[in-house]
Amino acid sequence: MQTQTIVIEGISHPTILRYFETLNAGEFEATSQLFAIEGEMKPPFENPIVGREAIAAYLQKEAPGLIAIPQAGIAEETDQNCTEFQITGKVQMPMFGVNVTWYFTLDQTDHLTFTRIKLNASPQELVKLRR
Repeated sequence: MQTQTIVIEGISHPTILRYFETLNAGEFEATSQLFAIEGEMKPPFENPIVGREAIAAYLQKEAPGLIAIPQAGIAEETDQNCTEFQITGKVQMPMFGVNVTWYFTLDQTDHLTFTRIKLNASPQELVKLRR
């Protein structure tokens, strides 16, 4: 799959843009390399996935066919020399689409230390997704 350039209103950090580009291209090994060695990914309804190898394996299993459509975001520096990002958008899967908020924490070396994906759906919509 060809990598497409991602544009997110309010966000220009290359690591964040690369996360979405590699994810959408199915380049899950490249996505996992954006994380710190012990970085964490917290998918909806799951325990955190810790470490690059585990993140790559999880994405290989769960994310084929996923298209992330980030739309707008904000960034904020923290007291711990990290930058936190909050980005809203949509995830399109082969069988459904859902509104999502992504939360990212980048360390001072521009590696992802934490990513959380939150579904912005009503309880009724979530029940339909589980079927």
